[in-house]
Amino acid sequence: MASANNMHNFTTLIKRLEAATSRLEDMAMNLDDPNIPKSTGTPTATSPAVPEPPKPAPPPPAAPAAAPIPPQIQDFDALIKGDVQNFVNLGEKIGGLVAEQSKAVLQAFQAERTYLYVSTKAKKPEPQPVELMTDLHKASDNINNLRESNRASPLFNHLSAVAEGIVALGWFFESKPADFVVDIIGGIQYYGNKVLKEYKEKDRTHVEYIQAYYQNFKGLAAYLKKHYPKGLTWNDESGVDVSEALKQIKSGPTPAGATGGVPPPPPLPLLFQLSMSLVALNQGEEITSGLRKVDKSQMTHKNPSLRADSTSSSAVRSKSPAPSKKPKPESMRTKKPPRKELEGNKWLIENFEAADDIVEISAAQNQSILISRCNKTIVKVNGKANAISIDNCNGLSIIVDSLVSCLDIIKSPKFALQIDGVVPTIMLDQVDGATIYLGQQSLATEIFTSKCSAINITLPPKEGTDDDTKECPVPEQLKSYIKDGVLVTEIVEHAG
Repeated sequence: MASANNMHNFTTLIKRLEAATSRLEDMAMNLDDPNIPKSTGTPTATSPAVPEPPKPAPPPPAAPAAAPIPPQIQDFDALIKGDVQNFVNLGEKIGGLVAEQSKAVLQAFQAERTYLYVSTKAKKPEPQPVELMTDLHKASDNINNLRESNRASPLFNHLSAVAEGIVALGWFFESKPADFVVDIIGGIQYYGNKVLKEYKEKDRTHVEYIQAYYQNFKGLAAYLKKHYPKGLTWNDESGVDVSEALKQIKSGPTPAGATGGVPPPPPLPLLFQLSMSLVALNQGEEITSGLRKVDKSQMTHKNPSLRADSTSSSAVRSKSPAPSKKPKPESMRTKKPPRKELEGNKWLIENFEAADDIVEISAAQNQSILISRCNKTIVKVNGKANAISIDNCNGLSIIVDSLVSCLDIIKSPKFALQIDGVVPTIMLDQVDGATIYLGQQSLATEIFTSKCSAINITLPPKEGTDDDTKECPVPEQLKSYIKDGVLVTEIVEHAG
């Protein structure tokens, strides 16, 4: 009986321990989670759990920052937006051919900016790819063509000054580019100073236009002294290929401070001239509105007595010209030694007399050549030069590869020229006896003659034939007559 009671007490004790353990577990849960209501000893309904607020979505990854524009490109952008844009604005005020050419100058500077930007990203290429200079060449050719196709324009000095200066943008291959640009400014001033003199009292805009063009290259020279004192530099340490750098620049966003896209090519100069002629025709009677009316009493054809008076009065008004100084005979002149030198971007070939050897020149595209007082001499120009001027040479023979602009020959009798490549224009003035040999590539050459005689053009035979060369004389005799109140001039051809 006693053992049965002990067993009952032991079972009761175990149940009490299990209840206490369950109670302690409930209390521990209440302490860990504050959202669960604390147990008060009496069983209560379990309250629903409060849902946690949704976590915010992570922010999208930041776009990679654009590479900073190098300081030399920032400064070149400032040059374009400042000096060059001011020059373009003045050109637009003048209008016509001047405005077209000034826009082409802006295009050239923009092409140069791309070239410089590529040099900061790429390793120096060997050889240099053609596409790197394509835009700059197009702009330069456009500027030169506007000059060469408008030689009769009253603004020819404007066009020539700009064409002479644009070669300064080819400073890339110079060891002292700033000095090279300063030398070019001297070439600009030959024509620019003519404009300053002509328009000083007439129109201030033309004066400011030329002065602004000078400033373009003064600013460029200062820029080169700062960033490229010893020539163009490339990113040889970490640079990419030139083609890859060009792709990055053209596909990337337009950097701050950079100019807009390249303007479209200007319209043909001939269209401008025709439009100006139509404007004048449309004026009708207004064209003669500025002429002064002459009274009948002042008309010499109705008053014979005035004709006698006018002869005497005109003699009083006009002063007799001073006697001209005759040049010294060749025998009395001091003979100077032969000279072949490169000064800046100009080759000077002078005073060669019956030279035994051929005088050879290896010219670059930004170099011009001046040949003077060379008699019975052969000159050979290798490479593509900018322009050639020849004066006072007797019996000179010259062989030319190609030129960017023109070849001028003045007062040089018995002249012979052979063109192997492309020469856009040949100008002959006061030349007596000349033979010009054209090649297959130079058949599009334009030849202008003034006060010339005995000029013959020799054409090559057609390719793939056994024909002989063809000699074509340049006409010398002209016939002029009046037709419907207009002077008409025709070439007189002699047959047979």
